[in-house]
Amino acid sequence: MGRGPGVHHEERREEIADAVLAIVADRGLAAVSLTEVAAEAGVSPGRVQHYFPAKRQLIEAAFERGNHLSSVRIREQVGSDLDAAEPRLVLTSVLTELIPRDATTEAHLRVRQSFQAYALADPAIATRLRTLYTAFHRQMAALISEDQRAGRVPAHLDPHETALTLVALAEGLAAYVLTGVTPPTTAHERVLAAIADIYP
Repeated sequence: MGRGPGVHHEERREEIADAVLAIVADRGLAAVSLTEVAAEAGVSPGRVQHYFPAKRQLIEAAFERGNHLSSVRIREQVGSDLDAAEPRLVLTSVLTELIPRDATTEAHLRVRQSFQAYALADPAIATRLRTLYTAFHRQMAALISEDQRAGRVPAHLDPHETALTLVALAEGLAAYVLTGVTPPTTAHERVLAAIADIYP
């Protein structure tokens, strides 16, 4: 099958989103602007504005692109078939992926937290994030439930509440890492310890 205009359109959006992530990784979120993104992507400012009329939309695109690339990294760690992988391995890979450890993951998580900040003032983004988090928490709870059925996690634990607590811990520690409150190694160790606590 041929490559239609829709494919080209999506590729261009991804290139621009990658440019945003590259700028954040190199110079921080404050450096993101129409001109800087255009220069990084090798296109005209008008082309960037055509795809993303507002800076918020640039951040949103980078948020989505970062999440996609994060999923790719997780699949590289646990295998392409997540359903066939050990639940604890998937849970650990997903939660530790939320901790910045290098320029790439730091850029993704800076963009992620910036997008969350937009949600505080934009009800539409807040609604979208609630939907995303509902699905995310459900996926993490399903992993915990699977290991409960296998006898690896105590039956008295509430899978949903446990998943919510683990995700909140990881994202809170990520914010600490990004602001220099906690070193990445410490945050990583605390997430691993929290996971170990549910596996007696």
